[in-house]
Amino acid sequence: MRVGPYTLVSVVDASGVLATTGRQAFPSATDEDWEAARRLDPQAFGPDGRWALDFRCVAIRRPTGRVMLVDVGIGGEGSPAQWAPLPGRLVEALDEAGIRVGDVDTVVLTHLHEDHCGGVVDGAGRPVFGDARHVVQAAEVAAVRGDTTIWTYAVEPLSGAGLLDEVDGSVELYTGIAVFPTPGHTVGHQSVVVAADDDDDEVVVTGDVLVHAVQLANPDVAYISEADQAVAVDTRRRLLVAARTGRARLATAHLHTAFVTP
Repeated sequence: MRVGPYTLVSVVDASGVLATTGRQAFPSATDEDWEAARRLDPQAFGPDGRWALDFRCVAIRRPTGRVMLVDVGIGGEGSPAQWAPLPGRLVEALDEAGIRVGDVDTVVLTHLHEDHCGGVVDGAGRPVFGDARHVVQAAEVAAVRGDTTIWTYAVEPLSGAGLLDEVDGSVELYTGIAVFPTPGHTVGHQSVVVAADDDDDEVVVTGDVLVHAVQLANPDVAYISEADQAVAVDTRRRLLVAARTGRARLATAHLHTAFVTP
């Protein structure tokens, strides 16, 4: 979709059905919540109630032709995202959208979970987007310092190549495009807002602020893998209220619709 001078493309890196059921992942959801979620995203309900989801990244093309990419998917067979439907096909999906690896000069990592940063390096451990700065909240980098897998797999290669750009809080990266903290799913989780000054169009790339339509139906529904469920609920409420007030659309990571009106 278009937002002012920018073109946003939601690309599917992978799709799959997890072993986990929706009710296991979101135990506080009521029957009414699940009914609403099924109306919003019927494809999320796999066999035996298992959770079916997309793994999406969002490319934002600027008028110059250069591209900012939000998240890089699950990666190849060597990715730490062994629970996900490997291998991801992000590079191929971008190519199908007319975007080459060399077009990407900025990567925003909403957080450092393996299904969002797994595609940061190739099979040889080299950064895939070698001409791009990789924007991550400093709090997120600090939080994974003790996670040797993610630190070795993602942080060290980016830092060693001089591509890691740690930011603190809300930062405007380009005119009308900014990152802002949305903690809870992880300590240093961030989202991206793309807004146009000359009209009412606005898109929020949410990362994992909400991971299932049941949380769109009821933002108070917690996900078992959220680092801080209370903070995540508060963040989700605030983001959805702001989006509905401003009539913004959401580009989510795991729903089956590219752009959602909350």
